[in-house]
Amino acid sequence: MSKYDQKCAREFAALKQQVEKYFIDVTVGCPYDQPFPATFYQGLFGPLSDRMMELFLAAGYRRNGNTVYGMNCRNCSRCVPIRLHPTCFTPNRNQQRVWDRNKDVDVGIGSICPTQEKLELCERFLKQRYPYEGNTAQAYYAGFFLNRITSTFEFRYRVKGKLIGCGIVDVGTNWLNAVYFYFDEEEGRRSPGTFNILNLINFCLNKKIDYIYLGYNIDTVSAMNYKKKFRPHFLYGNGEWRQGI
Repeated sequence: MSKYDQKCAREFAALKQQVEKYFIDVTVGCPYDQPFPATFYQGLFGPLSDRMMELFLAAGYRRNGNTVYGMNCRNCSRCVPIRLHPTCFTPNRNQQRVWDRNKDVDVGIGSICPTQEKLELCERFLKQRYPYEGNTAQAYYAGFFLNRITSTFEFRYRVKGKLIGCGIVDVGTNWLNAVYFYFDEEEGRRSPGTFNILNLINFCLNKKIDYIYLGYNIDTVSAMNYKKKFRPHFLYGNGEWRQGI
């Protein structure tokens, strides 16, 4: 374990003692279509300091709206937090081709602003990928993306003015948390998910941010396991981050 992670683990142990009383288990159907109930160990918070959010992320936690959570599923451990270290990353041939293929994409960044254009794109994406009851763009923005916990921004990807993707990220002094990415399915040949992560890596290198948290890797879910193609990557288990294969 690195000195950084050792220090985070010590500080998080003290933090956890203070905030554990705010956490509860909430069991629902698995959002990733795994054959087991999903139990979220979650707590509702107001504004967190940059360091507190960093400690939660370094301990494998995630953010959903104003909720910080970890997975506490009884019969499943397939959701594995995954992290990148931008300065260590080297693109493979396919990732380099994706980067070159998207040279015509204009990238903008700003605070979250749920315009009609973004809501319509997000709505189409959800209907095609996750057509479940209650999965609407309005609900995702109101209950998932927007929050009062931390600093959150969006990366906007455009080609000749047309919005083709939007990445929601939390950003701290030394960390970036990839919250969600939605895109135009008609632009699939561009490999938008891969391009988004490559852009986040480039952003972090420019801003001297050392850690990118990509959420969960799930080996059995193609929409999640492509993250492992970014090497080296680090997976969280048994209280520590280890380099993955």
